[in-house]
Amino acid sequence: MSRHVLTAVAWPYANGPRHIGHVAGFGVPSDVFSRYQRMAGNKVLMVSGTDEHGTPIQVQADKEGVTARELADRYNRVIAEDLQGLGLSYDLFTRTTTRNHYAVTQELFKGLFDNHYVVERSQLSAIDPTTGRGLPDRYVEGTCPICGYDGARGDQCDNCGNQLDPQDLINPRSKIDGKAPKFEESVQFFLELPAFAEALGSWLQSRTEWRPNVLKFSYNLLEDLKPRAITRDLDWGVPIPLPGWSDRDDKRIYVWFDAVIGYLSASVEWARRTGDPDAWRAWWQSSPGDEPARGYYFMGKDNVVFHSVIWPAILLGYNGEGQPAGTAGSMGKLALPSEVVSSEFLTMEGRKFSSSRSVVIYVRDVLERYGADALRYCLAAAGPESSDTDFTWEQFVTRNNTELVAGWGNLVNRTVSMVHKNVGRIPEAGELTGDDNRVLQASRDAFAPIGALMERSQQRAALAEVMKVVAEANKYLSDQAPWKLKDDPARRDQVLHVALQLVDDCKTLLTPFLPDSSDKVYAMLGGRAAWAGQPELREVDDLDGGPSYPVLMGDYDTEAVWEPRPISPGIEIGPAVPLFAKLDPSVVDEELARLETSG
Repeated sequence: MSRHVLTAVAWPYANGPRHIGHVAGFGVPSDVFSRYQRMAGNKVLMVSGTDEHGTPIQVQADKEGVTARELADRYNRVIAEDLQGLGLSYDLFTRTTTRNHYAVTQELFKGLFDNHYVVERSQLSAIDPTTGRGLPDRYVEGTCPICGYDGARGDQCDNCGNQLDPQDLINPRSKIDGKAPKFEESVQFFLELPAFAEALGSWLQSRTEWRPNVLKFSYNLLEDLKPRAITRDLDWGVPIPLPGWSDRDDKRIYVWFDAVIGYLSASVEWARRTGDPDAWRAWWQSSPGDEPARGYYFMGKDNVVFHSVIWPAILLGYNGEGQPAGTAGSMGKLALPSEVVSSEFLTMEGRKFSSSRSVVIYVRDVLERYGADALRYCLAAAGPESSDTDFTWEQFVTRNNTELVAGWGNLVNRTVSMVHKNVGRIPEAGELTGDDNRVLQASRDAFAPIGALMERSQQRAALAEVMKVVAEANKYLSDQAPWKLKDDPARRDQVLHVALQLVDDCKTLLTPFLPDSSDKVYAMLGGRAAWAGQPELREVDDLDGGPSYPVLMGDYDTEAVWEPRPISPGIEIGPAVPLFAKLDPSVVDEELARLETSG
């Protein structure tokens, strides 16, 4: 039975280009998941966009001497182009500065306010002594008053996991200039997180399929829930939709509140752009008798708190399911996340990625030099699913040369080349031998267990199993040695038929991971329609009269299906097309030299 699957992908900040540490967490895993789900027959809605509000945008804009909007416009386009180049199959990749997003954010704010889950309070706010501008919690650092860790942020200590307020820190300092912030009384609106403690606890207890590290971290957060300010003394953000506040230019809804609402607003925008304004509801609300709507949220571990506690609390509040109970807002009851798929951190050559310290490999640079599928493969094969993983150029070159070029690429090249040279078309199967049937059955049998791993987002294990099928296919071809069967063309053609079937099966198994090269294999085997759809960068007008902007969308209703399909004898087979380029070992030294020079 077909399911509605929401793939909600973390929103990258539009304050600079993205590096491979970012896409290792939110990008490649979410696309592999979405492509598999589409192939399995499910109705996928994959949404995200650039996160464009908050102090980090304003700080970077000040550094570059431009307005926050100008900076966001520039990097929204850069990031969208890079994610298109990486082949991420968004149904909509948009931005948080659209009027549609403002309207949906304000709707959820008003729903929470009407249910008395958002209240007005006075608090001490951190002010940058140099600019006089409010400092967000994450831009204040100091010593944690609970565990003594020096480097705790004003919203949370990453060492002990406890929530904090900036004024709680010992020796607080601004991340911008290192100076001690001033603290002044300021009226803000607070989300009453303690009102959802019981509901969140019950909900988390039902999340038995989550990764253990995510569940443990989320449970710990429930022990000390505090009201949290959702507005700030800023002029860059979503206006507060209340009388006496909406026209103020010194108060805005803060970024951490509006960014998570982007998953919903992007779904609404997608529905409006595709001609059915209510189509989003199938991914956010369950009709009686239907399979429940399921939403999978992909991010790095530093974003878990917002997706396993704060966003569910916002949804519970809008649904009226806190303490005391309220009523659902005008959009109706909204579904909470089904799973938070959090990745650990990707380091590089033993160091933490840091754009400010030039410890970075930008996505665009890798795409220009090595192509999308080589990067996708490396991140999927050694991604930080359950523990931090170190990216090294030596590992990248080795995987490219041994697994892609000498493994999968070699299987395709020699099989297709021999068929083209000796037969010119897919040969008949003939009377298959026991060895033929065994390797074909093993290939067919691989789909179910690999699919089960993909359902659980165990992508590293799934890819490893796929490459075992590739290795068995290579072994079969070497053992049967069709190049030695010139005097027995019937047997040669049987072997080549089996080898082509194995290539076709492996192409299908690899499609979620390697969509571009799988397209090429499909074409080599005579495919004429689209196999794995690719995202398109489209220029669109704001639906509600704002400035135009680029979005990623695409037609992903293609031939790709998660099942082995018999190849058809007689289809013409042309010459083989190289899938991957072998890298010289000198690439390692060249890339390390670039890193040292940039640093």
